[in-house]
Amino acid sequence: MVYNYITAEEAAEMIPNGSTVGLSGFTAPGTPKFIPEAIAKRAVKEHEEGKEYKINLFTGASTSDRADGNLSRANAINMRAPYQNVPDLRKRINCHDCHYFDRHLSEMAQEMRYGFYGKVDFAIIEATSISPDGEILLGCGVGNVPTYAAMADKIFIELNEVLPESLYGMHDVILLQDPPVRREIPIYKANDRIGSPVLKIDPNKVVGIVKTKSYDGVKPFSEPDEVSKHIGANVVRFLVSEYVNGRLPKEFLPLQSGVGNVANAVLYDLGESKELPSFMMYTEVIQDAVLELMKKGKCTFASTCSMTFSDHTEESLFDDIKYFHDKILMRPAEISNNPEVIRRLGVIAMNTALEADIFGNVNSTHVLGTKMMNGIGGSGDFTRNAYISIFSCPSVSKGGLISNIVPMVAHPDHSEHSVDILVTDQGIADLRHKDPVERAYEIINNCAHPMYRELLLDYLKLGKGGQTPVTLQAAFEFHCAFNEHGDMQKADFGKYV
Repeated sequence: MVYNYITAEEAAEMIPNGSTVGLSGFTAPGTPKFIPEAIAKRAVKEHEEGKEYKINLFTGASTSDRADGNLSRANAINMRAPYQNVPDLRKRINCHDCHYFDRHLSEMAQEMRYGFYGKVDFAIIEATSISPDGEILLGCGVGNVPTYAAMADKIFIELNEVLPESLYGMHDVILLQDPPVRREIPIYKANDRIGSPVLKIDPNKVVGIVKTKSYDGVKPFSEPDEVSKHIGANVVRFLVSEYVNGRLPKEFLPLQSGVGNVANAVLYDLGESKELPSFMMYTEVIQDAVLELMKKGKCTFASTCSMTFSDHTEESLFDDIKYFHDKILMRPAEISNNPEVIRRLGVIAMNTALEADIFGNVNSTHVLGTKMMNGIGGSGDFTRNAYISIFSCPSVSKGGLISNIVPMVAHPDHSEHSVDILVTDQGIADLRHKDPVERAYEIINNCAHPMYRELLLDYLKLGKGGQTPVTLQAAFEFHCAFNEHGDMQKADFGKYV
């Protein structure tokens, strides 16, 4: 097969208004950069001429400012799923310029194949290389591209010259069968390989290849602040306690970790722990801290969907890729986040919350219950199926004006039935084998900030019976006080007595 080399602008001109487009990648790594930018420029031009121009965009997870950011500023996205984290897209979503539906990451690909979202017109794939017969060596993220490529009528390739051919062998690409013929996923250890090192596509679908040269532009996370350090230390303290008391096997269990400063703080603390053995990870994203743990021998292997490294760390990975080559395996999202595998392996899940309530319910997505922040991502996939599910958050935000421990979450993403452990900078609440009232005292006494404990106890005392003493008219008093006064400490439960 002889491919046609084109510019990003030429590719954008082939994508009509209303097209459904699937992108490779998971977070910034593996996400196409240049064609989305060209689509955004085309949208601006079309809008200036009074014409409608928007696409429906499906991804593996979040992308980057070069994709979601440019397209959002151009108001070029009609529909978006399954996850995002770009401020400009968030603004479009919250003012309904963009129809966003928040999905569990493990479900997106199969729901596409089930036909829930219609046909895929175009797939855009960032690649390290492509052979004449359609074998693609992907980049540093996989996402849902096996499904998008299989379903798409036409495919564009961004051939990124920064990516080394030595990535060959670090991918495990497979496309699951759908019911009623789906079989078990034969992953019994985090480092089991079940698929192909390359993505195989129909080369006749490729309508153009755009040559590019660019790193992913992931900025390094800042050094953990004092709050993040306290949270990290508390998570590790809990895991050490579980291990020395025999509630974790002597060989330990695979870890899943979310993204951000708190997650990095936890990982760095794990690296310093002398009580815990070395471990594997079965997760959706690995960050800079994981490479440091591998160099120390603390993390021996990581199964992931994406290597979300800062540009500097990505360069160092490529320079020393022989060392890391057998320690990292990138899989599609419906494998990295698959509930079947998570439960079989006994993954310990560590995710972050926006807020939690005193009964153990968690809000991961909506600020004050209405404004979408990022999305549920893969937290639900891991939380519901983990050996132990840990959620963490600071006890307060905005200098204490917001308590992240509230009487009732303003938007429920993870119910009390899926949350085992809650951790803040104040301490650890073990919610296992506790009824709702016991959980409430555990969370208030151990996780709430001291400035809010009495207020939360005042709310709890309002309960007039029932297993879960919720007082409906007072349940959102914290949120109402913030909306009215800009300070949750202004909450007044006396008026409900």
